[in-house]
Amino acid sequence: MEKKSYQYGVCGVYCGQCPNGNGRVKMIAGELKRLVDTVRYAWLELPEVKPGFKLSEFRKGLEWFANAQCPMCLNGGGAPCENKKCVKEKKLESCLLCDDYLTCKHTEYHRDWYPFVVENYERVKQVGFHNHLEEENERARAGVDLMGHLERRCCKVVKLEE
Repeated sequence: MEKKSYQYGVCGVYCGQCPNGNGRVKMIAGELKRLVDTVRYAWLELPEVKPGFKLSEFRKGLEWFANAQCPMCLNGGGAPCENKKCVKEKKLESCLLCDDYLTCKHTEYHRDWYPFVVENYERVKQVGFHNHLEEENERARAGVDLMGHLERRCCKVVKLEE
């Protein structure tokens, strides 16, 4: 039987649901770059229109995001973290397979920033790691992503006055 490849981080976050890992950032940045190039906003660089704004720098940023590919930790990329070293030393595929997950200092950030990883840990205990990955992969294919969680975590909600 062929072994499937999944987009997951050793920390317990499923990368296939991340806007960076699932290609959403790349697609949106590419579309915005195409729009900027097509509409030709060069007039925005005129000092009397938008002082200090550099369309060329903005476009370079869009180009970077449009061409960026998340290197994912399983491919040797991702943010530098102790999790990768730890799972390698313990010969585990993921932190979710470690009995110390709920108390480990290396997963503290993930448990705080992405509280659902605790549910992922519990789910792995119930159905097994590869079944959990298959479930997360199916959820990603159905359109579930981390964007809503990240928005709630990072963005302030502005209440409209009645």
